[in-house]
Amino acid sequence: MRFVVIVGNPKPCSRTLKVAKAAADAVASALDLTSGYELVDLSSLSRRLLLPEPSAAVEDAADLVRGADLLLVASPTFKGTYTGLLKVFLDRLPYHALNGIWALPLLVMNAPRHALAVDVHLRPLLVELGASVPTPGLTVLESEISRLDELLRPWVRTVSDVADGALGASRRAVALAGSGYEL
Repeated sequence: MRFVVIVGNPKPCSRTLKVAKAAADAVASALDLTSGYELVDLSSLSRRLLLPEPSAAVEDAADLVRGADLLLVASPTFKGTYTGLLKVFLDRLPYHALNGIWALPLLVMNAPRHALAVDVHLRPLLVELGASVPTPGLTVLESEISRLDELLRPWVRTVSDVADGALGASRRAVALAGSGYEL
C-alpha cells in the first residue's frame, strides 16, 4: 500500500509538519505499512506553484499524490479553513484525480471554534477530487501538541478498524470469486 502525506503549511519545519509526521507514523505502524510513507511538503514547492511555466518538482509531487492508495492531507487552519497553498496544489490535479484513494484529512488549529473545518471544508474538497474519506477528520489544537500521542490513539484506532474492515471485505470477495460464486 502506497501511503503519501501532503503538508499544506507554507512555513518549513512547521508544527503542522510535526503533527502530520506523528500521525503518519502512527497510521503506518497500526496498518503494518513496512514501507512507511512518502512526504510532499508544499512549503518547498510554494514558489513554483503559481508560475506559468511547468515545474518538474510540482508535477512529481502531483504524480506521487495520484499514485497513492492512502493519503493523509494536513494543513494549518487559516481564516477558518485549510491554506491557500494546499488549495492551489490540489487545484492542479484533474477532476477525480483521487479516485480509488482513501484520504485522511487533518487540520492543526489555534482555536477550538474552528474544529468543524476539517469535516466542513477539507473533507468536501477531497471528496470532490474523488477520494474516499472513510473516517472523521482529525483536528489538533496547537495547545494540545504536547500530548499528541494521546490525541492520536483513538483516531488511529478508528482508521485501523475501518481499514481492517475494508481489507476483510476485499479478502472475502477474492475468496468468493475464487470459489466460483458470482459477485
